[in-house]
Order: sequence, then structure tokens, then C-alpha cells
Amino acid sequence: MPLTSRLFAMLDRVHAPETVHAHCDLPCGVYDPAQARIEAESVKGCMEKFNASDDSVFKTRATLIKEERAELVKHHLWVLWTDYFKPEHLATYPQLHDLFWKTTKAAGEAKKTNDVAAATRLLEGIAEIDTIFWATKKG
Repeated sequence: MPLTSRLFAMLDRVHAPETVHAHCDLPCGVYDPAQARIEAESVKGCMEKFNASDDSVFKTRATLIKEERAELVKHHLWVLWTDYFKPEHLATYPQLHDLFWKTTKAAGEAKKTNDVAAATRLLEGIAEIDTIFWATKKG
């Protein structure tokens, strides 16, 4: 068999489609709202440090870090919403869609301000998501 034919035959075996069955991308143990909460706590901490400082360079750095962390909060929330929660969860907790929407919007608001109240609202939304998440893990 010519070399190119053997190469194509080998590639066909390597790229052969397989049937895989899973209810999520990885075992469910990898999902946890704690990731979003930790980043949201960093957002709040940056706001508090920003508000306590008179150093303009420090304030600029605190704002940059806060904005990065707020973006990570949005990422972690959307991973939970799109990869972990399933239709049966929405049937049991019909407020999930609105809760995720509002909490993700709260992350966007926290990104735009140094008002600690915005970070507190964000953490409250994450706490509600956390409660529902752990209730679904028990079921």
C-alpha cells in the first residue's frame, strides 16, 4: 500500500467518529458557583480599596482588576447556566432564567462602577444561584 494511502487510513482511524453519552461536558463535580462568588468578592474588595485610597495610580489599578474580575464573574455564571443547568432544573426552579439574567447584568453593572452596593447586589444574586445549584446536586 502506498505511503499516502496508509497515512489516510491511519488518519481515518484517528478521526473516526465515536458515540459518547454524557449529560454534561465533564463530570458534574467541576461546576460550582463558588468560582463566580470568589471573583465577585474580589470585585467588592477592589471597590472598597478604590474608595479608601487617594492614590490615583492605585485607583486605576484597582479599577482594572475589578473590571477583569467582573468579566470572570459573567463567564462563570454563563458556564453554569449553559453547561450545568438543564430543562428539568428550570421546571423545578422557573425563576432560574431571570435570576441568571439579573445576576449577570449585576456583574456588568459592578464592572462600570465603584459603588460597593453594586457588588453586594451581585453577591446576593450569586448566593441565590448557589442555593438552587446545591439543591439540584442533592436531587
